[in-house]
Amino acid sequence: MSYNDNIIALASPSGTGAIAVIRISGKDAISIVSKKFQSVRNKKLENQKTHTIHLGHIVDEGKIIDKVLVSIFKDPNSYTGENVAEISCHGSPYIQQQIVQLFLRNGCRSAKAGEFTLRAFLNGKMDLSQAEAVADLIASDSEAAHQIAMQQMRGGFSNEIAHLRQELLDFASLIELELDFSQEDVEFADRAQFKELLSKITELLKKLIDSFALGNVIKNGIPVAIVGEPNVGKSTLLNTLLNEERAIVSDIPGTTRDTVEDQISIGGINFRFIDTAGIRETHNKVEQIGIAKAFEKIEQARLVIYLIEASKDKKEDIKRLEQEYSDKKIVLIANKVDEANAENLLRLKNDFPSIQLISAKTGKGVEDLKQKLLKLSNAGELGKNDTIVTNNRHYDALLKALESIQKVKESMEIELSSDLMTIDIREALFHLGEITGNVTTDDLLGNIFSNFCIGK
Repeated sequence: MSYNDNIIALASPSGTGAIAVIRISGKDAISIVSKKFQSVRNKKLENQKTHTIHLGHIVDEGKIIDKVLVSIFKDPNSYTGENVAEISCHGSPYIQQQIVQLFLRNGCRSAKAGEFTLRAFLNGKMDLSQAEAVADLIASDSEAAHQIAMQQMRGGFSNEIAHLRQELLDFASLIELELDFSQEDVEFADRAQFKELLSKITELLKKLIDSFALGNVIKNGIPVAIVGEPNVGKSTLLNTLLNEERAIVSDIPGTTRDTVEDQISIGGINFRFIDTAGIRETHNKVEQIGIAKAFEKIEQARLVIYLIEASKDKKEDIKRLEQEYSDKKIVLIANKVDEANAENLLRLKNDFPSIQLISAKTGKGVEDLKQKLLKLSNAGELGKNDTIVTNNRHYDALLKALESIQKVKESMEIELSSDLMTIDIREALFHLGEITGNVTTDDLLGNIFSNFCIGK
């Protein structure tokens, strides 16, 4: 694919709206638009200053297509680093189509998915991790996901990786230099300082790798399975949390046969709640399938809400669940507190001090439950960590970089020769470079930017 030609795409969502924005980027972008643009003040777009907006008409062979505003951005001070013209027209799909087709006939080609951002990367306007953050920002549907994407777009993650890589590169250069003077048996790289650097890099890489667990659930939503026996109020709780009648509620046990899922934002974090079939012994084959799915969802969930009726003694069931799923964060809920007496509630609190007492029907205690879920999600770490990794590609590169650094440390401990040690150093530098784009391939770029929307 040529990156020297002029590309065009609709930058706003397709469909009818008040306005639509059509973006053109390339060496001739401004002059191409100028030929089909009649300014109300007879201006020539090529002669105007960058970052200015001009009112006029898009005209095709004397026929006015629409009255528009044209914004111009001259290289290198544009999003792509090239000349860019953005046409704001009325949001009729017909008008959008006519303008795009006009410029496709006059010097432009259709942009591929993510090609504007790809050009920004190729022209040095952002590194690869910042470019990927653009897609995350567009896809963000919660405050936390937005915050992480913005932090990465501003270069927080890139700067940490670039600084790490440069320090390692400096030492690697000194060790490589030693190989040129191997006959003289000299050391240019201070081994004590190098050990300190490797420990520092190891600590930071582990911190970034550990942050992925939090970053991944913030980006994709935290799965929460609601489980318990039939008719304890699981579906009622789901409806109360969502503030809508999402699941069918009935007094008949076993109403829920399949899983019902939906999500809400609590404290800026997306929680994906999964209402499951009531767990019990049954000979009904359909219900058995639903119960099997319930156990699957427990395995997949990050948090598990286990409901019991406040008026019933389920001490043994709770202990068995906690033993079977000791690796899960389980939130114990005693529902229907409005139907239980004070003695039952006191017994529950004595047996399980952390149990939440609620009435899903009336909403009592549900807000406290939301706050507990937020606390258990470790979302508070979002404010403490400078950088949180959310990208699978970055996570994989960090793991490989850490593995290479560990090999370098082992090489130093057994006093391996410098030429063998540099192999692992180069590997670490390669994997760190993959994150920011210091090391790229066409396949890698194609895979990343194919996931972008067209027009960005």
